[in-house]
Amino acid sequence: MRTAYQYKLRPNKEQIATIQLWLELLRRQYNYRLGERFSWWSENRCPVNACPLVMPIPQLRDNPDYYSQKRDLVNTKDKFPEYKLIHSQVLQDCTKRVKLAFDRWF
Repeated sequence: MRTAYQYKLRPNKEQIATIQLWLELLRRQYNYRLGERFSWWSENRCPVNACPLVMPIPQLRDNPDYYSQKRDLVNTKDKFPEYKLIHSQVLQDCTKRVKLAFDRWF
């Protein structure tokens, strides 16, 4: 017979505030990274052989992939010091979830 344990967390007020801050920062990070990918896609989605005249020509830049967004986390921590409170693996996992969501969208 297998035994399964269930645990219930009861964080104090300080821990609740920390968790809520982390969730808010991760939500912002997720939305920014996903928006970065969608804006690149909308700027570069015209066919190679014909582009409409009404579409502005954007400045060409590289496709924001998982590795480039992961490298950019260092700049994010420099610009926004509150992201230094979150562990790097958690931010990398947020970027990984953005990659999976964007890949599923296509």
